[in-house]
Amino acid sequence: MSVSVTESAAQQIQKQLTKRGSGLGLRLGVKKSGCSGYAYVLNYVDSPEDNDQIFDLSGVKIVVNGNDLPLLEGIEIDYQKSGLNAAFKFNNPNAKGMCGCGESFAV
Repeated sequence: MSVSVTESAAQQIQKQLTKRGSGLGLRLGVKKSGCSGYAYVLNYVDSPEDNDQIFDLSGVKIVVNGNDLPLLEGIEIDYQKSGLNAAFKFNNPNAKGMCGCGESFAV
């Protein structure tokens, strides 16, 4: 299983964890939502759960629950700034389509 982060995303994750003051890393997951079926979920992780897989990437840890791995295999997490907006972006090779608002994806 593979997950990757861009240098920009790794820097942003580290900055957020430092600002928070604690945390093992960032949890990437999915939930059923939106018009296309699934939405990405990001949360801080203080301690891993039994079914978690931890990816140590560019100095940050990305934690993914084993149940979500099939939907996230090969995903790249990026962080992009455009004008006043900045957000994490997900380049997921498993996504067969995205909704018009960009909030959800289909597999």
